[in-house]
Amino acid sequence: MAKMVDRVKGVMSSPTHIRNIAICAHIDHGKTTFSDNLLAGAGMMSEDLAGKACVLDFHEDEAARGITIDSAAVSMVHVVDGEDFLINLIDTPGHVDFGGDVTRAMRAVDGAVVLCCAVEGMMPQTETVLRQALKERVKPILFINKVDRLIKELKLTPEAMQQRFIGIITEVNEKIRGIAEEQYADKFVVNVADGSVCFGSAFHNWALSVPYMQKKNISFKDIIDAYETETWKDLKKKAPLHEVVLNAVIKHHPNPQQSAKYRIPKIWHGDLESPMGQTLINCDPKGELAFVVTKVVVDPQAGEIAAGRLFGGTMKKGLEAYLNRAKKNVRTQQVYIYNGAKKEIVEEVPAGNIIGLGGLKDAYPGETVTIGEQEPFEQISHLFDPVITKAIEAKKPSDLPKLIDVLIQVGKEDPSIKVEINNETGEHLISGMGELHLEIIENRIIKEKGVEVTTTPPVVVYRETVTRKSPEPQEGKSPNKHNRLYFTVEPMSAEMKLAMKDKKIPMMRVKKKDENLWAALSEAGMDTKDTRNVKNIFNNNILVDNTRGIVQINEIIELVNDMFENVMQSGPIVNEPVTGVVVRLIDAKLHEDAIHRGPAQMYPAVREGIRAAFAVAGPVLYEPVQTLRFEAPMEYMGEISKLISNKRGQLLDMQQEGASVTVIGRMPVAEMFGMSGDLRSATGGRGSSFVVDQNFELLPHELQPKITKQIRERKGLKQE
Repeated sequence: MAKMVDRVKGVMSSPTHIRNIAICAHIDHGKTTFSDNLLAGAGMMSEDLAGKACVLDFHEDEAARGITIDSAAVSMVHVVDGEDFLINLIDTPGHVDFGGDVTRAMRAVDGAVVLCCAVEGMMPQTETVLRQALKERVKPILFINKVDRLIKELKLTPEAMQQRFIGIITEVNEKIRGIAEEQYADKFVVNVADGSVCFGSAFHNWALSVPYMQKKNISFKDIIDAYETETWKDLKKKAPLHEVVLNAVIKHHPNPQQSAKYRIPKIWHGDLESPMGQTLINCDPKGELAFVVTKVVVDPQAGEIAAGRLFGGTMKKGLEAYLNRAKKNVRTQQVYIYNGAKKEIVEEVPAGNIIGLGGLKDAYPGETVTIGEQEPFEQISHLFDPVITKAIEAKKPSDLPKLIDVLIQVGKEDPSIKVEINNETGEHLISGMGELHLEIIENRIIKEKGVEVTTTPPVVVYRETVTRKSPEPQEGKSPNKHNRLYFTVEPMSAEMKLAMKDKKIPMMRVKKKDENLWAALSEAGMDTKDTRNVKNIFNNNILVDNTRGIVQINEIIELVNDMFENVMQSGPIVNEPVTGVVVRLIDAKLHEDAIHRGPAQMYPAVREGIRAAFAVAGPVLYEPVQTLRFEAPMEYMGEISKLISNKRGQLLDMQQEGASVTVIGRMPVAEMFGMSGDLRSATGGRGSSFVVDQNFELLPHELQPKITKQIRERKGLKQE
């Protein structure tokens, strides 16, 4: 293997020969088998094991359940026309509960290989992964997998197969055009003729693309003949999957220098003319250091290792670096490159690579590591928020310290899990995307980390918001009575909410002129005068400073920001997160002397003022509602619609295809506990469901008082 490491090191410093890519698809469309074959082709595992070993599924539960839960990073060298190319690949999960991992992987890469099953075609999750890729300006290419099933099971003619491919490609391109920003739609669509679409069978390890067929003189008919004469085992020698796919990657995916020109302005909001801006745009190894953590893995030998993308500068061991979100100084320890599933220690790595880094204690995914304080990269935000919470406690009181360490670790390894640790009550909360998600995390705590725990039944995470504008500004005063702040709150417009959901408006504290942000806000219908005064956008809420002529306002604005974020994280009704609210600071009477307006004075004034304004603005709870797609044999159509209506749900669409039926329905998450069991018993185990979308919607008025009371009791809050 040593030779391979030297080859990786050899290519590492020529950015034009690097490709950073992710493999993504709907669950069970064959990603991990596909990645295994790429590794085997690059000589990093035995060919006989490929497709069966699932080398990239490291965790026991992944092998047991047969699904990928964590994204895994790998580096390999591929030769085209005698030149070495370095391919850094991330295999991502397909199950919707682990979609957060896909979002984070997209930050680290410039290209994505989207797999699509030839039999099933495009699925809800295929669309979600495209959305995640295009949001980060990652260029997709398409691989149509499981073609062997079209030949062996469906016995299609070459013409019928081509029709099927054209259908899938057209649908994928429609989605790309619909999701991508206008200026990228034409650049990012896939095309059979130029080879940005490949097809094949990951299981049988062969693939084809039009340029490859022309070069090697192979036709579709040869493939069908091979299956008819049972000689398909020779196909992996004739048209090896890794060669066809990696040739397409090298031809169609940008290298780090090309991608930096258009990706950086989207994911970094600093000044592009500054030294840091210039380093990033040019992917300059001699410039300022900029490393973004996309995943934290706890290695039993080496401790915490932060994997991520080096966007600028050169990473070495022993640098005095700074974590911009945790606001801490750290010293970098070992620098790793990935060699298949193994890590190799190297002296230094230049910009444009995906690497592992030891020594970043307190770094969570999304952290930006620089030398000295810099503008961090935009936060990595997932399409869906956690909507289900369980309380978890250690069975043995002596395990409590260990449980807290494990929970902190779990929160780092999977940031779409939210962990709240309450040291006073000893009750700890974990929130996730769905029941399966929490079940897997719970199993990991017990099995891998060896802590016996008990958990409460899951409960739903609500959101708080307001229904009207507060009639007049409400006052918050500081404990010393010398500072008074006046706030109003109002509901955000539907346009603005949509712009935030589509990630057109970044979540950030606004510290300086930002023309792009102002344009995005006014496009979503905000008054031009207001856009200039936006100070903070946090968790889909906005803080606007409408004060006039107050001298000391700039000295206290960071304190107002801190407390605004605090109230938005736990709202006044039941301490749940707030969403869709515009908070305005209307006026302020401040003490001349800075010593009398420190955090101890300003924090209570801000909190009291915002909460008071909230109370008079018609506060209500929103509940999470998921749109699901059910699939089952035709005869269970009635059972599924009954299931939906019994759970306060609403039937949106029903389509029959052959002997099966596809139903789309919306249901409150609160009614969905145990749903997978109900669906199994209603359809004799033959029905399945996927989450397509998730929103927060007004909880019906008749349920508001009941739910509010329940949550306040559960959280031990006073009943008024």
